[in-house]
Amino acid sequence: MLLEVICFIFVFRHNNFQRTVYLNSSNAMSGKLYSRYNDVTYYFHLQSTNDSLVRENTILRNELASSFEISDTGSTVIYDTLRRFSNDSARNLMSVEARKFLYREAKVINNSVNREINTITLRRGSKHGIRPNMGVVSPTGIVGVVRSVSDNYAVVVSLLYKSSASATSNFGVSAKMRRSGEIGTVYWDGANAGFAQMKDVPRSAILQKGDTIVTSGFSAFFPENITIGYIDTFRVSDRSSTSYNIRLKLATNFYNLQYVYVIENLLRDEQMKLEDSTRNLLK
Repeated sequence: MLLEVICFIFVFRHNNFQRTVYLNSSNAMSGKLYSRYNDVTYYFHLQSTNDSLVRENTILRNELASSFEISDTGSTVIYDTLRRFSNDSARNLMSVEARKFLYREAKVINNSVNREINTITLRRGSKHGIRPNMGVVSPTGIVGVVRSVSDNYAVVVSLLYKSSASATSNFGVSAKMRRSGEIGTVYWDGANAGFAQMKDVPRSAILQKGDTIVTSGFSAFFPENITIGYIDTFRVSDRSSTSYNIRLKLATNFYNLQYVYVIENLLRDEQMKLEDSTRNLLK
């Protein structure tokens, strides 16, 4: 065997054709080995890869235009009682772009889909800036709203919340049709975790199967134009009804939630305080 090995060495060393065949064969073999090795190491690094991608997506979401609000801080200088504007008044008109929404990624560690009131547990808590009444979305659509938090965990009330289960805490999401802009409310009827209902859309709206339904921006929980779902079927319950009954296929796959994004509305407290004080004045 030693002599055969020596003979092969001489053959491959002094014959170009045989040497070429040997090199090509060895390269192909080593390439397959390296490929298999890379597949194995990639599998064991999937967790860190997913974590890295989620963090990167969080950074990108925080740079979206919908995460900012442009507030007009302009003023007009008036020099006399005739209200004539100075030539420089336009220079005093300024708009300031301020952050309104802040995204934080979170890992899902518990999730239910087959109850009347379904909840999701996140490995994020008050130590990480999570508070009750923050909206939660997946990479594909809305998920729910944070209900309670501890130091390291948060429990989210899922969109899969049967409204009739509690008359005092119905969960409806203000929504609109992306194509035409009609406003309605999306809620879950408890039938299927992959579908929801949309109500209050007027019969004057032109609907098509597959139309995208998004958040309206009227809620303090979610930015505008976050995908909720897609029209599956629609009908009018009776001739006297003025609105459609719409069935949506939800954009979020609640059966396979791994990571979500918790949305903090930095201006929510100010908005809610003003609205509450106004309602008290009107009583």
